[in-house]
Amino acid sequence: MKNNFTRRNFIKLSALSSAFLGLSGFTTPLSRETILEKIEDLSTAPIAKGKSVIGLTVPPIKQVKVAFIGLGNRGSEHLKLVNALTPDKAIITAICDVQKEKTDAALEELKKSGHGQKPDVYTGTLDIWKEMIKRDDIDLVIIATHWEYHAPMSLEAMRHKIHVAVEVPIAYTLDDLWALVNTAEEMQVNCMMMENVCYGDEELWLLNMAQQGVLGTLTYAECAYIHNLRELMFSKTYYYNMWRIRHHLVRDGNFYPTHGLGPVAQYMDINRGDSFINMVSMSSLQAFLDEYSKEIESTNEFYNRTGYKHGDMVNTLIKTAKGRNILVQHDVVTPRPYNRINALAGTKGYHEGYPSRLSLVNIDKGHEWLNEKEYKKYWDKYQHPLWTKLKAGIEKYGGHGGMDFVMIYRIIDCLNNGWFLDQDVYDGAAWSVVAPLSTLSIELGSIPVKFPDYTRGKWSEQRELGILKNY
Repeated sequence: MKNNFTRRNFIKLSALSSAFLGLSGFTTPLSRETILEKIEDLSTAPIAKGKSVIGLTVPPIKQVKVAFIGLGNRGSEHLKLVNALTPDKAIITAICDVQKEKTDAALEELKKSGHGQKPDVYTGTLDIWKEMIKRDDIDLVIIATHWEYHAPMSLEAMRHKIHVAVEVPIAYTLDDLWALVNTAEEMQVNCMMMENVCYGDEELWLLNMAQQGVLGTLTYAECAYIHNLRELMFSKTYYYNMWRIRHHLVRDGNFYPTHGLGPVAQYMDINRGDSFINMVSMSSLQAFLDEYSKEIESTNEFYNRTGYKHGDMVNTLIKTAKGRNILVQHDVVTPRPYNRINALAGTKGYHEGYPSRLSLVNIDKGHEWLNEKEYKKYWDKYQHPLWTKLKAGIEKYGGHGGMDFVMIYRIIDCLNNGWFLDQDVYDGAAWSVVAPLSTLSIELGSIPVKFPDYTRGKWSEQRELGILKNY
């Protein structure tokens, strides 16, 4: 440990890590003890400004009035899915995007559907969304912008007593994550990160088995976001203002952990009887973006650019209060086929995804994967009833194999019925904080760092997931 904490390491702290630690105003070298003390402070919960929103319910909203901020790749898909639930369960009252072509396309989509939706439109400036959320006819705002805007938009909406469903990650700085928790508690509103993978058929099936003890005592998991995005990141049009590649230029870390980690956290009852305690991250050599930058068109501002901060592969190892281990990988550049791994180990069985395979101690003593016939028995027995109930909608509207439709349906349905949401602000914060903590861990020599306890100690209380209770 001492070798990682040399005076040289501390002098070389980046501006980003210095800001995370509250040290950006210091101009002299800092001692090992000062740095460690600041890291310890990061895991200390501030004084609450309101009461917990665990299990928060609101009076049933028969027809949820929905507004949208961001109508690009994700926002336009969410719009279609909410529109599919109108007028019985929801209505779209307002839409917003800085680009008029996006709002025009959204209006055309709504017109083609024949549901009669005619939302008010806000477009043209980066701050126009602030005008929209002053309206008094919005129950829920869906935010699907780039990462920098997730927290400020969510905070402002909550201050107007609007429920929030925001794309992943819920935020990516430590200050913003605490601000979201504190504001949700103060205003007593929902702030749900829309982790769609938690609604996948494989993930809900595995959740059912884990909760019913099929895999025994859970001990270990592996998950990932392995998705080759290199062409999209260098595209001038796919990501607005090429925002994603700009993150790779200035910081390192496990940027996008929640697609893999969210389902695993639910399997392991994180914030519902167990908790993330500490983690350590390690980043590989960065080579791919330097090399690929030479191959893109010379008119691209990133042509022949070098010096990207983000390594080609980032590995994060998490330990929980119960002693479980979780490996989380992030790789969006190498030529690996898409994979979230979705591996879960217990004393009675083991599952691994891509493709989905199952091994059980009570069949072949766990030495082989179940054959197709045995696997299907477990698939049929533990399939989540919601997928059966929503089969027609899943087939018609889809969205990442149907998980998007199930997620949007669940958010609206929970508000319709006055049920608590499947994911709360504490889940979104705990899953998302891996990104800034991994940056700190890597920059300080891959040291262990503690997780903040966003629940302020309530994680130890056993409670059931809504998706397993109300449907």
